[in-house]
Amino acid sequence: MCGIAGGLFWGDAVDPRRAEGAVAAMVASLAHRGPDGRGLYSSASGAEPRTAADAARPAGPLAVLGHTRLAILDLSPSGAQPMGGCGGEPYLVYNGEIYNFRELGAELARDGARFHSRSDTEVLLRGYETWGRDVVGRLRGMFAFGLWDPRRARLLLARDRFGIKPLYYYAGDAFLLFASEVRALLASGLVPPRLDPIALWQYLGYQAVPAPRTLVRGVRMLEPGAWMTVDAAGRRDGHAYWHLLEAAAHAPEGPEGGAPQRVRERLRDAVAAHLVSDVPVAAFLSGGIDSSAVVALVREAGCTPRTFSVGFAERAFDESAHAALVARRFGAEHTHVPLRERDLLDQLPDAIGAMDQPTGDGINTFVVARTVRARGLKVALSGLGGDELFGGYPSFARLARLAVLSPLWRRSPARARALAAGTVRALGRASVPAVKAAAILESDGSLAAAFPLTRQLLSPAQRRRLLADGLVPEDAARADPYETLLSADFERFGTAGVYGRVSFAEARTYMHDVLLRDTDQMSMAHGLEVRVPLLDHPLAEYIVGLPDAVKRSNRTPKRLLAEALQGVLPPEIVGRPKQGFTLPFEPWMRGALRSFCEERLGERGLVGRGICREAAIGALWRSFLDGGKDVSWSRIWTLVVLDAWLDRHPLQHVD
Repeated sequence: MCGIAGGLFWGDAVDPRRAEGAVAAMVASLAHRGPDGRGLYSSASGAEPRTAADAARPAGPLAVLGHTRLAILDLSPSGAQPMGGCGGEPYLVYNGEIYNFRELGAELARDGARFHSRSDTEVLLRGYETWGRDVVGRLRGMFAFGLWDPRRARLLLARDRFGIKPLYYYAGDAFLLFASEVRALLASGLVPPRLDPIALWQYLGYQAVPAPRTLVRGVRMLEPGAWMTVDAAGRRDGHAYWHLLEAAAHAPEGPEGGAPQRVRERLRDAVAAHLVSDVPVAAFLSGGIDSSAVVALVREAGCTPRTFSVGFAERAFDESAHAALVARRFGAEHTHVPLRERDLLDQLPDAIGAMDQPTGDGINTFVVARTVRARGLKVALSGLGGDELFGGYPSFARLARLAVLSPLWRRSPARARALAAGTVRALGRASVPAVKAAAILESDGSLAAAFPLTRQLLSPAQRRRLLADGLVPEDAARADPYETLLSADFERFGTAGVYGRVSFAEARTYMHDVLLRDTDQMSMAHGLEVRVPLLDHPLAEYIVGLPDAVKRSNRTPKRLLAEALQGVLPPEIVGRPKQGFTLPFEPWMRGALRSFCEERLGERGLVGRGICREAAIGALWRSFLDGGKDVSWSRIWTLVVLDAWLDRHPLQHVD
């Protein structure tokens, strides 16, 4: 686990020193991701330092790779990166963990590969030498990497199936840069710090910028489950090597009645695989069924769990009693972290500073990750992914009902649909549920059109009122980015169950753009690796491929998971209502955080920056303070975080 950066430079005007300096600056900005080592490779000289003769030598293409290391597997210098060989062999920088690296290594050794380390990095490198780009399809784990192949004069970038590990890139006139974080690209000095107005529009819609865009114009995120190559002339070629719905369609199903037992077996296998490490492994424990399942299976794997939870004085948000119950049940070494308003205010500058991209979530992960790392631990397991796979969100049941009604609704006259939508808005008095319900009534009723509304933060009309002149994109009325993303996939996999398609939608949008991104940036801010065993791809493919009848709720939250863990977890955990792991932002923003919020929203914040209209943002804030139903705390907090992020990353937004 670590931070990676690099670039490919081509043309007659390549300046090796400038290129290497840019990548070195990128690596320096990623120091928090890997405190255990740092390295730089340049194809112009092979390694630093460069001589005057090297600097004078023409280069093109020039590949520069950088790495900052968090040592988890093979702690010796043999596991250091960039990793590569002599005589035209490829060089690699890689971030992540490959849980089946020993099995792959044994297969490669039988075919004649020789290894000089005990690291998964070298297995990936030797795997590429044997299988080429197809190596990515053999990997079980989380990863993002950049590989320079001098024989083919080609740079290969790739990401894991779910996009657990991030990878961003920027294409200039004669270069392409890549890095684990957006701010590393900005640190290169080669990326203009300009705001992407379309990304801003989308951020206000979904509390994070939907991939592949970022707030920085021209900076893109490589899609999950995809690779991209760049050749010596800068030509790019990309390919998606995995799709959840396609893989699920080919997953072994077996008899419907045995699904809970097979899920339990796959869960046990996934957690055991994610424990591979040369350092101790901890676990986040909220007290919900997902994290509790992970802790239980860590114990089944023969390990004593070391668990960490966050608790609050506000009982409506506090799950510490349930976390303590699970910890006692499985003999965990448990650490409880109490968090008060003043504690959050003290940590807030560091927490927002940890955001590589702004998001309306993630502070909770920052708090618990800081505690885990302070105890000297480098790795923790998370229950992230359980809601997406097992139907834990209200969207599953709601969209399943809509799927039954939508054929009838689509056959009704457009005038009747418009009248019904207007009536809902009027009766709902602009409340969030009423606005979303009206939008669904005005849509074609398809799953692709309805799903984005379940995740929408601010409606298009609210965004238009809020943004200052010149910041509403001309093509803002075009199709929603999530609807565009999902339409083709849902049409292609129309025979998949509603629960399977919603699982894909949740995983590809909210989970990828918010939860996984937050988990990475907030944990790696402390040099902590977080693993997500519930997103083990064989497990996910099997669950998503099961028929809806197996997963549909029977008044038990996440029914299939509960049935799989029957007799393993305490009944108080299996049967309790779902409770999201959220900080008490709503009362705190009316209390100790109020002045912080008001400063970020006013003349010293978004209004003064020329981002938001004073009247519109003032009305939002007053409505929130008055308890208005049209403004939840998350809508305000997303704006507050945006301003705080822009303080640290000023972007030009006036051309």
